[in-house]
Amino acid sequence: MRRIGLTANTGKPAVDEAIAAVVRFAHSAGWTLVACDDTAEHSTSIERVPPDRFADGLDAMIAMGGDGTMLQAARRLCGRDVPLMGVNLGSLGFLASVPLEYLDEALQRMAEGSCHVSRRAQLEATVFRNGVVAGSYCALNDVVLGWGDTSRIVALELWMNDRPVGVFACDGLIVSTPTGSTGHSLSAGGPIVHPEAAVMVVNPICPHTLSHRPMVVPDSHRIDVVSLRSSKELILAVDGQDHHRIAEGDRVRIQKSPHTLRLLHLPGDDYFDVLRRKLHWRGSAV
Repeated sequence: MRRIGLTANTGKPAVDEAIAAVVRFAHSAGWTLVACDDTAEHSTSIERVPPDRFADGLDAMIAMGGDGTMLQAARRLCGRDVPLMGVNLGSLGFLASVPLEYLDEALQRMAEGSCHVSRRAQLEATVFRNGVVAGSYCALNDVVLGWGDTSRIVALELWMNDRPVGVFACDGLIVSTPTGSTGHSLSAGGPIVHPEAAVMVVNPICPHTLSHRPMVVPDSHRIDVVSLRSSKELILAVDGQDHHRIAEGDRVRIQKSPHTLRLLHLPGDDYFDVLRRKLHWRGSAV
């Protein structure tokens, strides 16, 4: 490894300590550190590059912050097969798995190539208006259709592989990857899905029929959501960052992306340990 991308949530209290540790290790390992945001202002040893050239030639990337920082990092990789390590500078984060106190060990293992690699599926979302592509997006966590400026419900028609599933009267709809199952979908009552499962979760937000429940479907399926009727302006949110305004009659097609994301973890890091720690699963004494 020679060229390492770096991004950090510069509002976190421990960010200076974390960046300094990466810079020290980079000097000893002969790495070139590059950034395309304010991370570069924290050290003269970090080369600042334009965002459209950031992912070019990267051997790996380090994101320091929480899950929002990790999602932004995934977007900046633009589908390239570059391994990403997340350093947790917050509290809850599921994606940023390396605690700050283990950063030096994680950097050493990354340099040696001895990290555990977890491949994460991503989604592609394409917006069609009058049969013409109006936007295309990539998501690591989820694609959410909703977020109007009033509390009135919408009518969304759901299709699977060109076959009708039904019409949902609801506040919106979430389609998530297994990685995103612990995000917005979980808050909306969806299931927790192991990140290695080859599935997608389709989860209506506050459906006005109790029989409408979250669904888990194979990730080989193609999902279409059509906006039939809406008294509010619908917004398509992709990983909480991309936004596309949806009009009545628009069709949003969601399917598995051909690109996966390689997440780097410390050896021995276990998904169920993460769940127990982050969700405070302690059980009761027997």
